[in-house]
Amino acid sequence: MRTALIAFMLGLVGAGSASAQSLDELYTAARGYDATYLSARALADSAQFKAAQAKALLRPSAGLATSVNVNQTEFKNSDTSERNRAATLSATQPLFNRTSSTSVDQAQLQLEASAYQLEAAEQDLIVRLAQAYFDVLAAQDALATTRASKAAISEQLASAKRNFEVGTATITDTREAQARFDLATAQEIGADNDLRNKRIALDQLVGRSNVQPKGLQQPAVLPTIVPTDAEAWARDGDAQHPAVLQARLALEVAQLETQKARAGHLPTLDAVASLGSNYSSRSGLSSTGQPFVGGTTNSGSIGVQLNLPLFAGYSVQNRIKETLSLEEKSRNDLEAARRTVSIATRQAYFGVQSLQAQVLALEAAESSSSLALDATQLGYKVGVRVNIDVLNAQTQLYTTRRDLSKARYDTLVGGLKLRQAAGQLKPEDVSAVSRLLAP
Repeated sequence: MRTALIAFMLGLVGAGSASAQSLDELYTAARGYDATYLSARALADSAQFKAAQAKALLRPSAGLATSVNVNQTEFKNSDTSERNRAATLSATQPLFNRTSSTSVDQAQLQLEASAYQLEAAEQDLIVRLAQAYFDVLAAQDALATTRASKAAISEQLASAKRNFEVGTATITDTREAQARFDLATAQEIGADNDLRNKRIALDQLVGRSNVQPKGLQQPAVLPTIVPTDAEAWARDGDAQHPAVLQARLALEVAQLETQKARAGHLPTLDAVASLGSNYSSRSGLSSTGQPFVGGTTNSGSIGVQLNLPLFAGYSVQNRIKETLSLEEKSRNDLEAARRTVSIATRQAYFGVQSLQAQVLALEAAESSSSLALDATQLGYKVGVRVNIDVLNAQTQLYTTRRDLSKARYDTLVGGLKLRQAAGQLKPEDVSAVSRLLAP
C-alpha cells in the first residue's frame, strides 16, 4: 500500500510541476492560434468595413468622363476633317433616398451582430480550451491511479505467491491476483494511450508541444454556483446570450428590409452638378467657301433631380410580401433561440448541481473505501477474509479516486458551460478557474 500511495501521489504532483502552464497562459496562446476563433475574429473585423460601404450610399459621389473623336467627311470637291475633345466633371449628392438610408441602418445593426458573433466564438474557445485542459488532467490522474492500483495488486500477487509457497493459501489466490494484475496492465496501456491523445488535442488547440497543465490545488476546493436558482440563470440567458441578441438584431434587420421594400414606391431626390469643356477643330472649307472656325466651349450646371417610380410590374408589391414573410421567420427564429437558451441554461445548471453532489458523494466514498480496504487487509492477515476480497477492495478504492478526480474537473468545466449557456462567460472566468490550480 505504501508503494501504491507513493506512485499515486507522484502522478498527481507531476501535473503541478514548475514547467506546467496555467489555464490563463494557454488561453492567451489559443486566442492567437486557434483557427476557428481567428476566422470569427477576421469576420468581425470585416463587418466594420461593410458598414462603411453602406454609409457611402448617403455621401456625395463624383466622376470624370473624357472623350476624343475624329470625323473624316468626303465631299465632291473637298474633304473635311473634324476633331473633338471633351471632358465632363459631374457630382451627385443624395438628398432623399429611403432605400439607401435604410441600408445604412441595417449595416449598423449587422455590425453590432458581428460583435455578438465574436463574443460567442470567444466563449466557445474558452469552453473548448477548458475541456481539453482538464481532459489532460483527468487522463493523467487516471493513469496515475491505474499505476497505483497495479502496484498494490502486484504486492497482493507477491503475498499470494508467498502464502502458496508456505502452504497457507491455495493456487486460486495466486491466479486471481495474477488475473487482476494482467487486467491492470491492460488498463495502464489504455490509460497511457488516452493521455497521449488528450495531450495531442490540447497541443493542437494552443499551438504548442508537450503542454503540461497545472493540477488542482490540494485540498481541492470547488467554487459554488451563484445564484442558486435555475430560473435566475435562465433570465440572464434570455437577456444577454449572444445567440438571443443576434436573433433580435436579425429581426430588426428584417423589419428594416420591409421598410426598404416599401420605399420602392417612394421618389428619390439628388443634388446634381457638372462642369464640361469641349474643344472642336475642323479642317477644310464650308459650302460657302469659308474655312471652318474651331474653338472651346465650356459649360456648367447645378440643380436638383427627382426620380419618381410609376410602375415596376408589381415587383415592389411582391417584394413587400416576401419581406413580411422573412420578417415572420426572423421572429420565429428569435423565439426558437430564446427557448433553446432557456433549456440549455436549465440543463447546464442542474448538470453542475449533480456534479457537485457527485463530488461530495465520491469524497465520502473515497474515505469509506480506504477504511474498508484497511479492514479487509487486516481480515486477510488474520484469516477471516480471502485474497479476492482484498483485490475487490483495492479496485473499489482506486476506481473511486479516479472517478472523484474526473468529477472535480467536470464540475469546473460544467461551471464554465453554465456561464456560456447563460451568456455570461468572460475571460475573467478563465482567471478565476486558473487561481484554483497549483502555483
